Parts: sequence; structure tokens; C-alpha cells
Amino acid sequence: MKLGPHLHRIGNDIVAAYLIETEEGVTIVDAGLSGHWSDLVAELSSMGRSLADVRGLILTHGDTDHLGFAERLRREQGVPVYVHAADAARARGEVKSKAPFGAFKVGATAGFLWYASRKGGLRTTYLSEVHTVRDGEVLDLPGEPRVIGMPGHSPGSIAVHVPIADAVFVGDALTTRHVLTGRPGPQPAPFTDDPAQALASLARIEDLGATWILPGHGTPWNGGAAEAVRRIRAVAESR
Repeated sequence: MKLGPHLHRIGNDIVAAYLIETEEGVTIVDAGLSGHWSDLVAELSSMGRSLADVRGLILTHGDTDHLGFAERLRREQGVPVYVHAADAARARGEVKSKAPFGAFKVGATAGFLWYASRKGGLRTTYLSEVHTVRDGEVLDLPGEPRVIGMPGHSPGSIAVHVPIADAVFVGDALTTRHVLTGRPGPQPAPFTDDPAQALASLARIEDLGATWILPGHGTPWNGGAAEAVRRIRAVAESR
């Protein structure tokens, strides 16, 4: 799905990953589920591109529903995979999340689990090699993505700011569709290690001025970073 001149999404509102396209090639943010591989190939083809045009893959954090095709892309195409140092062990499968399950609705949760299982989410292939990044680093990849540390959901959660796409890719730093309840709109994400820290981290994207806020789960938000953060705080305060 094309969102803008430099911006594409694969997957759907349940689990998504993103492609940034420039003349220099393609940068991928997150890798969804393993079954999104065919979606990736099809989207690249629709762009007049191929796997050979992919220059790098950035993980917003190391959870399994963001690792998807990452190791396959690294192993088969030699594409470097980047993750914050604090989540490197998580991406390699050496550390698992212990975040609580939290509130849920049967229908929404069943839909999430069904989709995940259909897309290969029950068989995760962890990374055998990663390149670590740090807060503030600008990567030498198409779009010149800048890393913004967003600890809370996991210790190494990051946002990725790409000015040419007018976008911030936030992973699970927030969500616009709660996968366990089905509630729409900007709100705190489930399965978060430290909810208070995750809420505080939102201040780091609040003043960026980016139009697009692109989560790993939920509808792409084009109402601006400041408004998304305001709504999330309102939801958090109402709980």
C-alpha cells in the first residue's frame, strides 16, 4: 500500500511493516511476521523494485511480531539488520518479554492470534547477527533515518524519524488499534514492560512536526505527532 511518494506499508492494521523509497534504494522498518515475505516481494514489485534494492532493515524493537522475515532477508540477501543495543539480545532470542497480558476482548484477541498464526507468527526465526544503533544516530540508509530512543515498551524500543517521508515509525511505542481489545485510535500499546516509562518517552516525538505516525499495529495516523501524543495521554489518564 502506497501512503506517500516515499512511503509504503505491508501487512494490515493488525500487524504492519513499512518501506521507505528514495533514489538510493529502499529501507524497511520492522519485518512483521514471516508470512509477510510474499507481501514484501509483491510491494517491491509494484514499486518497480526488487529485494536487491533493499539497503537495510531497522527494527523498532526485538519482539517476535516485528522480527518476521528479518533473518531471511539478512541471510539470503545480505541486508544488514539494525536494532538498539538494549534490544539486541531480545532480537537474537536470548531474552524474552515478560510484560503482562493485560485487558482483552475475546473476539479481538482471537482475531489477532488467528492472523498471526496464518502469517507464520507461531514460528519465529530470531536474528543470528544484528548491527546495534544508539539514540540520535542517523543511519547511512535511504531516507537518512534518525534513531530516537523510546524505552518503555522494551528497553531498546526506538522510533525512526524520516523527514523525507514526513513520518515517524514508532513500533509499539504506541498503537492506533489495540490488538487485544480492538479499540481504535492512538493509545498505549499492550505487552509493555514499563508503561510509565513508555508514556514519558512520547515526549521525544511530540514536537517533531511529522504528519505520519506509523505504528506496528493499527491504522496509519496522519494527524500529526502532537495530536497523537495528546490523545494517548488522555487515554492513559482516564484509566
